[in-house]
Amino acid sequence: MATQQQQSAIKGAKVLMVGAGGIGCELLKTLALSGFEDIHIIDMDTIEVSNLNRQFLFRRSHVGQSKAKVARDAVLRFRPHINIRSYHANVKNPEFDVDFFKQFDVVLNGLDNLDARRHVNRLCLAADVPLVESGTTGFLGQVTVHIKGKTECYECQTKPAPKTYPVCTITSTPTKFVHCIVWAKDLLFAKLFGDKNQDNDLNVRSNNSASSSKESEDVFERSEDEDIEQYGRKIYDHVFGSNIEAALSNEETWKNRRRPRPIYSKDVLPESLTQQNGSTQNCSVTDGDSVVSVMPSLGLKNPQELWGLTQNSLVFIEALKLFFAKRKKEIGHLTFDKDDQLAVEFVTAAANIRAESFGIPLHSLFEAKGIAGNIVHAVATTNAIIAGLIVIEAIKVLKKDVDKFRMTYCLEHPSKKLLLMPIEPYEPNPACYVCSKTPLVLEINTRKSKLRDLVDRIVKAKLGMNLPLIMHGNSLLYEVGDDLDDIMVANYNANLEKYLSELPSPILNGSSLTVEDLQQELSCKINVKHREEFDEEKEPEGMVLSGWTQSPATNGESAATSNNENPVDVTDSSSGSETASKKRKLSETEPSNHNKETENVESEDDDIMEVENPMMVSKKKIRVE
Repeated sequence: MATQQQQSAIKGAKVLMVGAGGIGCELLKTLALSGFEDIHIIDMDTIEVSNLNRQFLFRRSHVGQSKAKVARDAVLRFRPHINIRSYHANVKNPEFDVDFFKQFDVVLNGLDNLDARRHVNRLCLAADVPLVESGTTGFLGQVTVHIKGKTECYECQTKPAPKTYPVCTITSTPTKFVHCIVWAKDLLFAKLFGDKNQDNDLNVRSNNSASSSKESEDVFERSEDEDIEQYGRKIYDHVFGSNIEAALSNEETWKNRRRPRPIYSKDVLPESLTQQNGSTQNCSVTDGDSVVSVMPSLGLKNPQELWGLTQNSLVFIEALKLFFAKRKKEIGHLTFDKDDQLAVEFVTAAANIRAESFGIPLHSLFEAKGIAGNIVHAVATTNAIIAGLIVIEAIKVLKKDVDKFRMTYCLEHPSKKLLLMPIEPYEPNPACYVCSKTPLVLEINTRKSKLRDLVDRIVKAKLGMNLPLIMHGNSLLYEVGDDLDDIMVANYNANLEKYLSELPSPILNGSSLTVEDLQQELSCKINVKHREEFDEEKEPEGMVLSGWTQSPATNGESAATSNNENPVDVTDSSSGSETASKKRKLSETEPSNHNKETENVESEDDDIMEVENPMMVSKKKIRVE
């Protein structure tokens, strides 16, 4: 039973929940049953069929409706006298500004992506509102408390980025199935169904690749009267046959590698698929034509079944035909979506055919979807446990029991007979550019990089700013906002296309930039260091940002896959005598069988997080006493 003090704190609290998915459903229910009476929920998503196995507030009849609204209505049925307000909106929308956040006593996150988490973290810092962060991935989970000036903020420690692979590995020398998935998803699918103007050369990096670029352009161009099946076979023969033969012409590449095998449609498929499988009218179309699939017409029912080369080839051709027959209006604008059944079927088939060519083990549709979507399947009980822990920490925050705050980890395997690992929070990281205002260092070629490169690749992609403002000294180089007049917008757009060294206030070696986001009320300094050359494979962006955090050293690489290639962030345990002398207690417990230090993967739909190994917590920097 809650004490009188706890009940008073709970009843008088105004709580903001961000996210009404796997964790959010459990959290809203637990808040309501714990006595909270003023709850606000923000979620931009609508309910999908795949949510129903664990997001228990939703039913089949709710598919397509707002998660926030349906969750609110469901809870009000058994707690009709409390106030719950729902917002079917993006938390990054302008109306959810610092003033909006200031009205709440605590913010509880159940978000599904790093970008939104960073945004909420910054707004909570600016509004000086406590944040309880959370996430789950499979059987793992964690809850962390972030209080401005007392504990580290969400961004005090670097979050692993999804694994990127060298272009030459993807296009020429794949060795893992994930390489084939990346090729099928980001190159082939994008080339066939995405933006035709994007730079996407599907020819292998061979000696004659330059001369074949025009041929490649002709291959992917489909004339109006060209038969769809013949077009599909032409694409098949080009990417799995001609391109492989072109790659084999470079003998040097294959001296120490297994040589791939060119595959042509005539060697795998019958002359006419229409006679064998019927027309595209026999495809599976369900839920008001929203789901299109080739599997029923090919007699494929089990997504966990391993398809052979012939079956993959049939799926490849039939899926391509269906895109042109049923979804022609979307072609040219499509991007891969793990919830798009036809897209998953096409990418699985293409990846498997390429894997067959390169002697890589094939994978089922179920496995391929997991890799393509970075999926670890969600566990409802983990969400329930984490939701309960969030409420426990929220009550501590409301009572201002700073000494009792805990970061709690949910483990998959018991450690010293424990599955829940409570740990004292970290102090703010003095090297954090978000909460400690430490300057960043940007290495960049100021003569070859444009302001647009800086804005897109650094300010937006890495720093997560939505409405950036960039100043060099007293000169305003770039700004975004609805209150700008046409002349200002034209000037800033013109600046975007100028090289850094040619701007009205030139950015050169030693320049210091001020970058702000007025919505997030975040400002940071970037010191520019001119650098002539960059390694195209290791530094493909042509610029390097450092100074995100200087406390733990990172040694390892992160991978956005679900086949034992999840991101790892190995923390250096030898970070100085100060660290060693101020190690935090692990509640007298230290796990012995949890090998991965940090995982950053996406669960089945919307329960995504970074899960840190609590074993590594004792090796991090300064702890809160």
